[in-house]
Amino acid sequence: QVQLAESGGGLVQAGDSLRLSCAASGRSLSGHTMAWFRQPPGKGREFVASIQWNGATTDYDDSVKGRFTVSRDRDKNILELQMNHLKPEDTAVYYCGVRFGSLHLRDPAYFGSWGRGTQVTVSS
Repeated sequence: QVQLAESGGGLVQAGDSLRLSCAASGRSLSGHTMAWFRQPPGKGREFVASIQWNGATTDYDDSVKGRFTVSRDRDKNILELQMNHLKPEDTAVYYCGVRFGSLHLRDPAYFGSWGRGTQVTVSS
């Protein structure tokens, strides 16, 4: 079982940047895909970005493409999300999830081992 812990959130102004981290422990991530999801106030969990742990191919939601970059450090077992040009609509609790397999799926039901999340608030 993989344990995940997100960090790096905060309160920023529109146009600012933040870097989120997700520390993974418990088992090897070889053959897995990891993803960032977010849950805005009063809404469901939505896909942000994903990355194959081995091959490092990525997938992004259109709302963040060109502004966010997902990456992973295989030596440190860390997933990261660099968020630039933040907008008020990016305000949400951000979660990382993991699933076994290399397909880039966007439904949170396919992912597990959720952490507690990290709050990102972007003021206008």
